[in-house]
Amino acid sequence: MKIPARGLSKDQTLALLAEQRGGSPWAEGKMFSFVFLGDEPGREVAEAATQLFLWENGLDPLVFPALARFENEVVAMSLDHLGAGPEAVGSFTSGGTESVMLAVKAARDHALARGVEGPVEMVLPATAHPCFHKAAAYLGVRAIVTPVDPARFTADVSAMRQAITDRTALLVGSAPSYAHGVVDPIPELGALARERGLLLHIDGCIGAFTLPFFRRLGVEFPDFDLSVPGVTSISMDLHKYGYVPKGASVVLYNDAALRRHQLFVFSDWPGYSIVNPTVQSSKSGGPLAAAWAALHYYGDDGLMAIARALKGAVDRLVEGIDAIEGLSVMAPPAMTLIAVRGEGLCVFSLCEEMKRRGGWYIHPQFRSGPLPENFHLTVVPRNVDQIEPFLADLAACVAAQREGKRRSGGGLAEAIAGLDLASLDDAALAGLIAQLGLAGGKLENRGEVNQILNALPAAVRDRLLLAYVDALFRPARD
Repeated sequence: MKIPARGLSKDQTLALLAEQRGGSPWAEGKMFSFVFLGDEPGREVAEAATQLFLWENGLDPLVFPALARFENEVVAMSLDHLGAGPEAVGSFTSGGTESVMLAVKAARDHALARGVEGPVEMVLPATAHPCFHKAAAYLGVRAIVTPVDPARFTADVSAMRQAITDRTALLVGSAPSYAHGVVDPIPELGALARERGLLLHIDGCIGAFTLPFFRRLGVEFPDFDLSVPGVTSISMDLHKYGYVPKGASVVLYNDAALRRHQLFVFSDWPGYSIVNPTVQSSKSGGPLAAAWAALHYYGDDGLMAIARALKGAVDRLVEGIDAIEGLSVMAPPAMTLIAVRGEGLCVFSLCEEMKRRGGWYIHPQFRSGPLPENFHLTVVPRNVDQIEPFLADLAACVAAQREGKRRSGGGLAEAIAGLDLASLDDAALAGLIAQLGLAGGKLENRGEVNQILNALPAAVRDRLLLAYVDALFRPARD
């Protein structure tokens, strides 16, 4: 594929974009994931702010001083929201993964500066987000995974204590964990961190912004923020329940000295000095301006009103789901994340049946050790008016699955599990992917495929998923 010989008109180009975009199921409130919008005026404010500062470059805060002001004020509001002390600082990032990456880097370099011999380790519960494993892979940190309470799905402090070694630099807790929507025992983790002289990072990427509002609405969960003794850093996304376009997040530290380990500076070359607080160098000012604008537009009162509506939707979902025979909510949600297991049902087929029946998008989640497979709902404002239709379709799909017969994948899962995928060459792996209906980056019979993947060991599953994504992103050739 070549760059077009002749350019198109503005209208032609925009028409092609509109054609590729297709429908927007999230706009109808049928997508329980991915897209977080507050109200329509708030959307317009965020989009206008993004456009106004889209071309400003955050590489040098002295060239575009408005961006430095926006960042300092967004960070200040975030610190106040999360109970920080007077010495706390933070940085604006592109998303939760970057925020976590920076917190892990700061912890690694802090440990190395204190004389800890590498490889540096971090101890995390099995429910910690995969971005910590990604950070470990990128930064050469060893991730030590510990089991969680199998009934509450929260971190097991005793197990984490036993996993600490003289190489440990960082403990990790979630507020809440993505998979089950529950808050880890952060005060106990903080006490452990202080006892052992360790850092403690709280992953609040999806929930730290909204949890304070839910607490004011009467929901009970452990303290989790920077006011908890022992908590040294926390990450919080604004492009989720701050209702800002992607990528807008913050990483916050209780101590400015710790953040210095996050920074990168280099001037020993013939060009301009590189001074990067975060991973990116050049970056658009649009997301930062949108975050600043959204916080001013919604205000505490507007955000509380949205939280109140979300809590009502969550309460109704929990009540309605538990009333459907065979379904149960796995843990009382601390906020808007709900995990649902099925007894005698295939949750993977159920997700696909819901998509076919009503256009609903819900996340299936694989079994992980003793933690059962389930489906996951991330409740966002657009879902609030769709709860009753969703519950009606869910009950109908459960009834239909009970009455009918679903395909089990036959013996394919067992056959794949017995293979040594590491020894397969590209041709053999491509054939296996084709058997699963994944050839060419396609995903046919998603429910059946997920059922098969769920039965596989995680290492085997990861190998197949890697090959699938590798096939999905290939150059478009004529």
